[in-house]
Amino acid sequence: MSAAESLAPSEEDGFSAAKAAAFEERLVGVLNGGATCLMVSVGHRTGLFDAMADGVAGTSADIAGRAGLNERYVREWLGAMVASGFVACDGATGTFRLPPEHAACLIRDAAPNNLAVFAQYIGELGSVESDIVACFRSGSGVSYERFNRFHEIMAEDSGQSVLPALREHILPLVPGLIERLEAGIRVLDLGCGQGRALAQMAAWFPNSTFTGYDLSAEAIAWATANAEEMGLGNLTFQVRDLSTFDQDCEEAAFDFATTFDAVHDQGNPRAMVRGIRRTLKPGGVYLAQDINGSSHVHENLDHPIGPLLYTVSCMHCMTVSLAQEGGEGLGAMWGRQKAVEIFSEAGFGSVEVNELEHDVQNCYYVCRP
Repeated sequence: MSAAESLAPSEEDGFSAAKAAAFEERLVGVLNGGATCLMVSVGHRTGLFDAMADGVAGTSADIAGRAGLNERYVREWLGAMVASGFVACDGATGTFRLPPEHAACLIRDAAPNNLAVFAQYIGELGSVESDIVACFRSGSGVSYERFNRFHEIMAEDSGQSVLPALREHILPLVPGLIERLEAGIRVLDLGCGQGRALAQMAAWFPNSTFTGYDLSAEAIAWATANAEEMGLGNLTFQVRDLSTFDQDCEEAAFDFATTFDAVHDQGNPRAMVRGIRRTLKPGGVYLAQDINGSSHVHENLDHPIGPLLYTVSCMHCMTVSLAQEGGEGLGAMWGRQKAVEIFSEAGFGSVEVNELEHDVQNCYYVCRP
């Protein structure tokens, strides 16, 4: 008899023992899945999946040697991967093999389909669990500085979903934009993080100038060093709090503004969007990439990564907003309806909502005054 059955009321009380048992089984699966997720993250970060990408079977010592890692740790990791069904094991020879069908979404060469990248969020968010529990009682937030690798993971995430599609799919959402970028315009990216999208555009379009703002000094330092290493004289970055951007923006200064997954975790997202409207020149365009979902929970039941996105929201996006003075705490799943409302209230008369076939995670909003 399961725990659910032994503690449950009788069927006469309207309690379904079958449903309880099914949920218990599901919960055990969740526990195993959560543990596996941590091991997937480790496999990605250590390069173990990449070391096994050729599908050649090897002992734990062989695989450790390929990856340049300690055999004892690799052996235990392989145990977790075998138990989870990710890695095949031959008991007779003591060898392990990564099936090619699994490698197709676990190795770096599989990008943009490398789902192991997303597994990193679980460990990173787990590092602030105690802080989040305290916030449930206080209503406060956890600041950006408390997260060790979030910007790094986000950069790798967007490096798969945004950067490969930027020129062929995202920028063409604004007709004539590429031609304008080639001729030379001023571009602003807000909440730029490590600035990889800006760096890519600055390299493609040397006649245009690019500016990036972000609250994180660490991210801006990385972005600046990267721009210098790439020799991008048309690209600059600033550490900037955007909570009063509507009051201290440079008016009518930029032809094109972007935010990539940045609006919802601002302390004052409405002020930032109002500032974007004010800083655009006549005829300017604002392109916002943000999480694809509904503003209504019941409409997200079939979202393919809904649980992950709500978790990331609760343990990062919402809380970093609430950590700022007067933070609104929109959260990652603020949804299309709320996004259109905020963009429209800021003075954008036209808000187009676009979805790209390759990207189930995001919507792309094209906003014009």
